[in-house]
Amino acid sequence: MSPGTWIVEADLAERLNMSRTPVRGAIHWLQREGYVLEQRQVSKSRMIVAPLTKEDANELYLIIGRIEGIAGRGAAQIPEPKRIALAKELTTINENLLSIADGRGGHAGDIFELDRSFHRLIIRAGAGARLLTLHNAIEPQAERYWRLYASSIISNLHVSVKEHEDIIEGILAGNPNAVERHLHGNWQEGAQRLGHVIDIFGERGSW
Repeated sequence: MSPGTWIVEADLAERLNMSRTPVRGAIHWLQREGYVLEQRQVSKSRMIVAPLTKEDANELYLIIGRIEGIAGRGAAQIPEPKRIALAKELTTINENLLSIADGRGGHAGDIFELDRSFHRLIIRAGAGARLLTLHNAIEPQAERYWRLYASSIISNLHVSVKEHEDIIEGILAGNPNAVERHLHGNWQEGAQRLGHVIDIFGERGSW
């Protein structure tokens, strides 16, 4: 359902061929996780699919950048043989992104999956169970923006590739401070790049 869409419980239940009770429960669950918002008016309120706004994107990217920065510190402190293996996997992904940026191969539609794989490798290597739970909760919300706008920032892909290289270097050097700084910077700069795209194409669902 598109951002800003009005959610009509009865219509949704019919569409899913379900009773209204589990649908209502699912809507409230999605509301708690930030995917659905209650829009209050004078005489009534209604549920809508959460819009995609510049302010929300900035907040989400700030949060996930901090979470991944902490995980990156853990990844930089794993045993050296594992760090070398991790850096090799990350480099392969980053080279695929560079090929797309240079027009040498791959497709713009692959950017999202490659970038997500890059970050998930670091999370798996350095996050504990609690941190992983937090990341799993916030990542899909940031993913809504990344999926929608990824193909629009291909002109800046070289910048992101360079930011990834700095992260990889920090992991190889076993430098937790550098990895945390560069991961946070990657998300922070990503938020700015995304903000420019939103300025051009507009926020989705906020009208």
